[in-house]
Amino acid sequence: MMEEPMEWAEKYRPKNLAEVAGHRTIINDLVSWADKWETGVQKDKALIFYGKPGVGKTSAAYALAYQMGWDVIELNASDQRTAGIIQKVAGSASRMGTFDGTSGRRLIILDEADNLHGNYDRGGARAIINVVKDTSQPVILIANEFYQMDPALRLACKPVQFRTINSTAIVSALKAICKKEGIMVGVGVIDTIADNANGDLRSAINDLQAMSIGKHELEVDDIITAPRDAKETVFKLMDHVFKAGDMKSAQQAAWQVDESPDNLINWIDENLPIGYRDAHDMAAGYFQLARADQFLGRVHRRQKYSLWRYASLLMTGGVSAVRTHSHSGYNKYQAPQFWKKLGQTRAKRNIRDSLSKKIGGVCHVSGAYARTDLIWFFKHLMKSKVHSVGLAAELKLNPDEIAFLMDTKPTTKKVGKIYDEAQQLIRDEIEHDIEVFGGFGKEKTEKKQVNRLLEFDET
Repeated sequence: MMEEPMEWAEKYRPKNLAEVAGHRTIINDLVSWADKWETGVQKDKALIFYGKPGVGKTSAAYALAYQMGWDVIELNASDQRTAGIIQKVAGSASRMGTFDGTSGRRLIILDEADNLHGNYDRGGARAIINVVKDTSQPVILIANEFYQMDPALRLACKPVQFRTINSTAIVSALKAICKKEGIMVGVGVIDTIADNANGDLRSAINDLQAMSIGKHELEVDDIITAPRDAKETVFKLMDHVFKAGDMKSAQQAAWQVDESPDNLINWIDENLPIGYRDAHDMAAGYFQLARADQFLGRVHRRQKYSLWRYASLLMTGGVSAVRTHSHSGYNKYQAPQFWKKLGQTRAKRNIRDSLSKKIGGVCHVSGAYARTDLIWFFKHLMKSKVHSVGLAAELKLNPDEIAFLMDTKPTTKKVGKIYDEAQQLIRDEIEHDIEVFGGFGKEKTEKKQVNRLLEFDET
């Protein structure tokens, strides 16, 4: 099996700060920050690198570690964000020596720090704050959106903003890669790629690699130069995909449509049986769509939006290239039914998500984990007369949530009975707590206060 080529963005990641494109002022400040760690007089224990994707945040962090001879511990904050995991991995790393037993430094990198949500990720942000306060090792947090981070976390770290990289720096980096890869480029090729990247070096490198597949020379004609604001309708794009039979034509048409790959894949999926009548063509087209969907999954899991290009190429050019049979006549394309179904099920999904958060809070797991791995178990518990009322009271379920777990309508008598008994159980528990902790002498007064509070809550 042929090995998949390595991404050039990774292959040519800077090995020292001098190789980092742009950000000269930031680089100088990083050197000063690292030197203070070496001398033991560092006050700013943690930095937050923030800015748009592809501007060099992660590359700068690794280049700093390489240059200083520091080990690196990286924790992806959006994948592994519970307090326990953060404390176990980052907390231990921040207090211990290096792997070889020396007293050297270890750089702790916490990626996607803006994807932490403290309410249901069980203290992830707070755990990072504790790591920052207690650390004896340098810490760098990486985020796209600074103000989406926990406010307390922002205050605990020194912010460092990475702005978009100017075209001159991108051109220099691309020329160096072309030289190492043995690619000859015509006049204006590198400049055009750099201008199209809008300050995103990673996207520029990915574009260069995609255009260079199977080639040793690049000319301006090899570049998709159609402006993104020259909009074509998505229906014209469907004709390009299903009728042109030309990969480049389909890809150029997709470039001109103001739709993200996440939306385009639904359009093509919906209309592929309309555009292709031959069973073999249909199967081959869906295979290309499946491959595109894999790349979209990687985009969302890794937050690597540079992979959108490959997803777009597969779902447009890939689907177009596999056609072996053509047919004449008008194709009546239609909008994705998937969107209509999403609208119809929005209320049900909102109930599911609210329920997942409640279950996650009680079970000390994330809402996402509760949704995928625990809801089925709670549905089973709700079938039991012994457990249903207690469960509804413990989770403070409303009638819609009870009905969701019981796969019935919230207006049924059974749901109403469980809800009423659960509310009474909550009242009884409150009154019992007052009797135990408030004293029997104040029982009547406090019961009245509690009843007034419950009446207020119910209104």
